[in-house]
Amino acid sequence: MTAQPQPDGPAAGPWDGAVDAQLLDVVRRSILAQAGPVTDLKVAAAVRESGRLLGAAGSLVAMERITAELNGLGPLQGLVKDPEVTDIFVNAPNSVWQDRGAGPERVAVRFSSESELRALAVRLVASGGRRLDEGSPCVDVKTASGYRIHAVLPPISATGTLLSIRIKRRTVLTLAQMVAAGSVGPGFAEILEAVIARRLNFLISGATGAGKTTLLSALLGLCPPRERLVLIEDAAELEPEHPHVVTMEARHENTEGAGAVDLAELVRQALRMNPGRLIVGECRGREVRELLMALNTGHCGGGGTIHANSARDVPARLAALGALAFMSPEAVFLQGASALDVVIHLTRIKGRRIVAEIAVVELHSGRLEVVTALSLASSGPGREHDDPDGADLVAGPGWPPLAERLGLDRIFGLPPGMGDSGKPRGTQP
Repeated sequence: MTAQPQPDGPAAGPWDGAVDAQLLDVVRRSILAQAGPVTDLKVAAAVRESGRLLGAAGSLVAMERITAELNGLGPLQGLVKDPEVTDIFVNAPNSVWQDRGAGPERVAVRFSSESELRALAVRLVASGGRRLDEGSPCVDVKTASGYRIHAVLPPISATGTLLSIRIKRRTVLTLAQMVAAGSVGPGFAEILEAVIARRLNFLISGATGAGKTTLLSALLGLCPPRERLVLIEDAAELEPEHPHVVTMEARHENTEGAGAVDLAELVRQALRMNPGRLIVGECRGREVRELLMALNTGHCGGGGTIHANSARDVPARLAALGALAFMSPEAVFLQGASALDVVIHLTRIKGRRIVAEIAVVELHSGRLEVVTALSLASSGPGREHDDPDGADLVAGPGWPPLAERLGLDRIFGLPPGMGDSGKPRGTQP
């Protein structure tokens, strides 16, 4: 690996002069010949036994590089040190990108060859208990260190090995912190607190990387301590600040094609665990049928996240997922209308993850509709606001039923951005 500083990304680090391919190979062979996990002590001993005179600083650099090579993200390890980095994308040995919240930006990290990149992808997938080879060329897995790894091999990928890494940060934001960071407006925050307090069923919608999981964790942290939260996830990412959390994670099939436990089965099992709130981290398949049925049978205050371009696109998304469970659109709409109360939509505005809309779920003429209750004045398509912090809340036709469900006038008063008449700005008389 070599690292050439570029204007659009940080340098890869001071590794080139201290560690060469020969030293890496010698130490790798020494480490792999020993039983047990790779530790700093083993790496240090192997570096000393190599006979290379690196000096104190060089030895430390060598240890860091070799440990990353054998037990971490290899050439990508330095990017993880930036606490703002949430995703790393490798499109080719000489095309590495990172996302720090404002979209992908190219960085100056390079792999020496396609074989080095492929070896890293295979090792990372293996550390999560899966295999990446010609028989399984597309794999998604979570490692013990908390990384979400997705890898694709040729010929599925036309350009070589593709590697996507989602970095799980241990810091869990509270709703108050999200307000302070500008991700949630004060008026929205009061509504969201009321949604949790009144035990409304909800879905958080948005595109990949919009902040759905972060917001869901923050909302679950508002639940009363006496409630038992049962979380169902494909890969455990939710870590709400709550004293009573039970997490169940889906299991993929083994190399023989057996042993899989999907989200739909986990939802059915969760119903036998007396959940105070049932949460599906991401509705992405036929588990939507089990979730809608659960929320229709007295399990209030539950929900999850769903990928959708906008809040009004959620019914179509639910219908598509319901088809995977052999549900007709009519059945999905009827179940969804009685199971769901609120849709909370997130988007990116000027590179920032923002709660842009809260809507209610209603059934009109046999069709499920998501009706805007409150939205940012600038959240419409093509109307991005230069300053999301200064955007007013604008009411839509869904505001009266939402206010009624929340009992907002009796409990919380009026959120910021509301008029003195008791109606949000923009409400028709």
